[in-house]
Amino acid sequence: MQDPLARKDGLIAASAAAKRGDLVVLPTDTVYGLGTDAFSKTGPGKLLAAKNRGRDMPIPVLVGHVKALDGLGYKVDNLTKSLAEAFWPGALTIVVKMQPTLNWDLGDTNQTVALRMPLNPIAIELLNSVGPMAVSSANKTGMPAATNVDEAIEQLGESVTIYLDGGPTPGNVASTIIDVTGLELKILRLGALSLEQIREVVPNIELAP
Repeated sequence: MQDPLARKDGLIAASAAAKRGDLVVLPTDTVYGLGTDAFSKTGPGKLLAAKNRGRDMPIPVLVGHVKALDGLGYKVDNLTKSLAEAFWPGALTIVVKMQPTLNWDLGDTNQTVALRMPLNPIAIELLNSVGPMAVSSANKTGMPAATNVDEAIEQLGESVTIYLDGGPTPGNVASTIIDVTGLELKILRLGALSLEQIREVVPNIELAP
């Protein structure tokens, strides 16, 4: 999306589609994402169906601003905020307790939500237009995540209304996931951020068994 007019038109179309509850594919700083408006009544269900994914694997949420952590998370502590300040925008997903008033259905979440702010200008522009988006990797469950738009089209086809082409992603490694909902923080998945990088902010953090 190098052409400014094509980029603008693509983002307008993608924003409208996501707000309708349709599915869009967008580039991020890790792999391509499959997304829709997080508050759509129908979109998250379509997303799970397109991926052949069950409700037992709830959909993460991408946000366009660090402040969304307080808006969507419940009683977010200073250590969690420090992680977001250190690694957002970037390849860190933070699992927090969600605000009990949020009216969305992302799957069987157990009152938690996985939040991330991606380091990609196309993604940020779309998120700031739509608001929080339910976004998972752009692939069928069990298949490799798409690192370019052609791989996403090959796997997801006509289940997606708009494909935004941001060129190849920087890598094929998903985000690192940290769970902050318990008494102690724990790393659920090591990804693009290393254990050493995370320990610069939380020195004693361990990998979940």
